[in-house]
Amino acid sequence: MKKIFAIALAVLMLVSFAACGDKKDEVDIFAKSEGVMTYAEYEAAAIDSQVTVETFIQAKQSWWDNKGTFYTQDKDGAYFLYELPCTQEEYDKLVEGTKIKVTGTKAEWSGEVEIVDATWEILEGTYKAEAVDVTDILASEELIKKQNMFVKFTGMKVEPSTDAEGNEAAFLYSWDGSGQPGSDLYFNVSIGGQTYTFTVESYLTGDGTDVYEAVEALQIGDVINMEGFLYWYNGVNPHITAVTK
Repeated sequence: MKKIFAIALAVLMLVSFAACGDKKDEVDIFAKSEGVMTYAEYEAAAIDSQVTVETFIQAKQSWWDNKGTFYTQDKDGAYFLYELPCTQEEYDKLVEGTKIKVTGTKAEWSGEVEIVDATWEILEGTYKAEAVDVTDILASEELIKKQNMFVKFTGMKVEPSTDAEGNEAAFLYSWDGSGQPGSDLYFNVSIGGQTYTFTVESYLTGDGTDVYEAVEALQIGDVINMEGFLYWYNGVNPHITAVTK
């Protein structure tokens, strides 16, 4: 009996140590280095001030001229990195979940808050954010606090857009319907009596991707669920990465 009890106690201790180890790993992943801002400190920082953050790559929008643009996030908030200096080889290494330290200038363009003119380095650790449902706060002032985060929307109805010929359409190629396959897709969705314009950003998820083809197949009146990044352009303008019915 004593031997059985001792074995059981040893197993319990091992499980406890493992749990503590997992908790320690989680704390280490999100712990800030000296001089690194919390998200709250970053949010409070003035536009055009220097900021230093540690964040995790969630998606890559584009690369050209040795500059990459990224959607990034930690457990408290998100940071849009615009034209981060990097070679093609470095861009390829910055895969989803990669932790980086970034120092740059906090900037704003048409309501979108971003980090520009930055330097960066890769750190140990990885994190992939779960989509946060923001459907219920779409019409509230709280929504902007989720800017650039990976989010989801549920039970939204596709509303008509007006194409370049004045006809109703479920989506447009480019914001005014003047584009063609391969252009950004714009489509209107509503909930609670309010209509919003969402975008499939062609640099992020272009022609031939699942989400691009899903939006091309939409019909007016469809009720859909979506995931994407809560981008801002003169108001909320999410960059959608997944659509399901």
